[in-house]
Amino acid sequence: MTVPMILLPVFVLIALNFAVAVLLFIERNRVLYSGKLKIRDIALTKETWPDRAKQFGNAFQNQFEYPVLFYVLVAFALITKKADLIFVVLSWLFVLSRIVHAYIHVTSNRVPRRFFAFIFGVAVLAIMWVYFAVQILAGI
Repeated sequence: MTVPMILLPVFVLIALNFAVAVLLFIERNRVLYSGKLKIRDIALTKETWPDRAKQFGNAFQNQFEYPVLFYVLVAFALITKKADLIFVVLSWLFVLSRIVHAYIHVTSNRVPRRFFAFIFGVAVLAIMWVYFAVQILAGI
C-alpha cells in the first residue's frame, strides 16, 4: 500500500474534526448573537450553553476520544510497514463509522443509532489493533 492510500482515511477524519469544529463555532455564535446567552455567562462553565450548543460541543469533544487510538495505530503501521490492504479497508470502516456517528450527533442525536455507530467503530478499531499486534508479535 502506498503512503497516500494509508493516510487518506486519516486526512478525511481530520477534515471531519475541522467540519465539526466549524459547526460548533457557528452554533455557539448563533446563540451568542441571538442574545440568549452572554459571553460572561460562559466564562466559567460550559453548562450554561443551550442543549443544541451542548450537543455540538459533545460531538466535537467526541472526535478526540477513540480517534486518538486510530491516529497512533496508523503511525505505528506506517513505521513498521504493516499497513496492508486489510488495514486500509478497516481504516475506512472506522472513518465511515466516525462520519456516521458525527452526523447523527449533530442532527437527530438519536442515542440508539449513535451508539450503534460508536460501537461499530470501536469494534473495528479493536480488530485493527489485534490485527496489527498479531502481525508484529508473529513477525508476519
